[in-house]
Amino acid sequence: MVACLVIPGFELRAALRARPGLAVRPVALAPLPGSEPLLGPVTAAAEALGVRPGMRLGEALATCPGLVLVEQDPAEAEREWEGVLRRLEDTGIAVQPEGIGTVYFETRGVERLYGGLEAALRRALAAVGTAWDPRAGAAERRFAALAAASVARPGQLLIVSDDATEEFLAPLPLGLVPLEPGRQRELKELGVRRLGELAGLPGGAVAERLGADGRRAWGLARGGSPARVRGRRPPAELVEALEFPEAVGNELTIRRAFTSLLERLLERPERAGRFARKIAVSARLVGGGSWRRTATLRDPTVEPARLKAALGPKLAELPAPILELRLELVELTDDTGHQLQLVQPEGGELRGRLKEGLRQVRASTGSGSVCTVVEVAPWSRIPEARALFVPRDE
Repeated sequence: MVACLVIPGFELRAALRARPGLAVRPVALAPLPGSEPLLGPVTAAAEALGVRPGMRLGEALATCPGLVLVEQDPAEAEREWEGVLRRLEDTGIAVQPEGIGTVYFETRGVERLYGGLEAALRRALAAVGTAWDPRAGAAERRFAALAAASVARPGQLLIVSDDATEEFLAPLPLGLVPLEPGRQRELKELGVRRLGELAGLPGGAVAERLGADGRRAWGLARGGSPARVRGRRPPAELVEALEFPEAVGNELTIRRAFTSLLERLLERPERAGRFARKIAVSARLVGGGSWRRTATLRDPTVEPARLKAALGPKLAELPAPILELRLELVELTDDTGHQLQLVQPEGGELRGRLKEGLRQVRASTGSGSVCTVVEVAPWSRIPEARALFVPRDE
């Protein structure tokens, strides 16, 4: 079966780790500077007072004048989430993260390891830790597993058999399917508020009105198609950090610190001659919170000039003076050199570039992001039903 583990509001929970006293107060994750003023995740106390995620800032403060806004801390959230994934991997689980706060894994191998499906899921919940309030769901299909985990209570696990999938999904809210808010509102205005109501509509009519996204949502409401879970390759992360004695906002000073960190990072013996494929720079801001940017390289390299060109310009995006600067080699190649050929076969250079491009996309967006089009019903009158996207292996 496919298992899904969900930690709602992970970014807010990570930001509150240093201030646990705020967890019982009405708190919301503040919007990023310069972005649309919409709230992020909120605590249970804030939700009880009428504050909802995605609510406009002015409306939320009018609803709850005592609402506490917490600055986003993406670097801390990334570190905490990586810690959760590594604890799951330490228990023998091959994980496939789907953004921060959601992770999938196959239960077949760990069922034998821990003596059954329920025991394996409980071991996964224990590995995450009760402080995060994780929930787990398992089903034969990915979306059903996600839905089960989304409606479970903290620390609870729900197992849905394949025969009961449609019956289980029918009463669940429409918000579980990945549809744009505008499309969600359009369906609700038509009286479609539950997954069962969406699944009961003709697929062709849904595709004609809502397009490919609507067709996909309709398929998910009917249970979705079976899909394999591919465990990620654990990142070989190397980190160097520099803490300043006082807040620094001068761009020249920050760039010199960046250069120093890069030199130290490339000299680390753990790199073992390997090339960098994905790098990240993050900073702890003076007003609280953090800032983080990543870059996936078209061609893996350890040339300082190219690494500076990839991340150096992003330092100008820092929104405030910083107290600490961190540089990370998030993903390294397996090889330590490039094997050249005396005579390049016809089409070999193009295939090599295409293969490297696919590796770059996977490193940037995660496994499952590169797909092959497979025809399943070429005779169908509905374009979206003629073919499926199937994740492409290496």
